[in-house]
Amino acid sequence: MSTPISDAYVVRAIRPDEWAAVRQLRLDALRDPVAHLAFLETYEEAAARTDAFWQDRATGSGEGSAAARQIIAETPDGTWAGTLTVLVEEAGTKDWAGDPVDRRQGHVVGVFVRPEHRGNGLIGALFEAGVRWAWEQRAERVRLFVHQENARAQGAYRRFGFEPSGRVVSFSKNEEETELEFVLERRS
Repeated sequence: MSTPISDAYVVRAIRPDEWAAVRQLRLDALRDPVAHLAFLETYEEAAARTDAFWQDRATGSGEGSAAARQIIAETPDGTWAGTLTVLVEEAGTKDWAGDPVDRRQGHVVGVFVRPEHRGNGLIGALFEAGVRWAWEQRAERVRLFVHQENARAQGAYRRFGFEPSGRVVSFSKNEEETELEFVLERRS
């Protein structure tokens, strides 16, 4: 018999003072075998960042921030089992690729679940919390980008209601590869 997600994990926003744990989880994510498809930075780049960088990141995406929210799943022993971050993109600005943002939206980034916690529904609980936060911030939709070859992630995102928008962008690490935009529209 499996343990319900609600009993096995606490899904919550990070706190600004948890910057060292934020750093460690990111470094662990960047060691994952598919990290080269899922993340834009390398382990070496992240490991070289200063404590001040990680402190700013935790403050900017922790409890109390309206610009971004990093959600984690914590086990009863305090282990962080997974994470995702939702960035708020404002209408009238340009996104990370330099394209105009036409409406207020959430942008999911940094999705990672430790291998030993995969396949039990945890990623769904993370997405539920992240999307709920985006709706609370008055986002009209939530989007994410996924590498063309990351079929496992694409399947997961479809299960949560995200659909391909048709937008395809070059993968910043290799312009011969592409990423697909997936979106979840807010229901009235």
